[in-house]
Amino acid sequence: MAEVKDELFEVVPHLLKMPSNRIWIDYDEDADVLYISFQKPQHADESEMEDNIVYHYQGNDLVGITVIGAKKYGVKDEASSCAQI
Repeated sequence: MAEVKDELFEVVPHLLKMPSNRIWIDYDEDADVLYISFQKPQHADESEMEDNIVYHYQGNDLVGITVIGAKKYGVKDEASSCAQI
């Protein structure tokens, strides 16, 4: 449990820099895709892809991120650990 807490505290500064005070995270294990939304519903009118990461924009505002092949980034392990708190 101490390790999970330590990992969570490492993430806090990054979460505080996000473009929104609310963040929705969904992980599709079958597809290995992580969805991060800064607005619900996410009304993106433009997207751009870079290195299997899709950035979704509404105007100039980042409203979401889709990580394709999330396990290769180690994201799945961190998300699972945080879910156990």
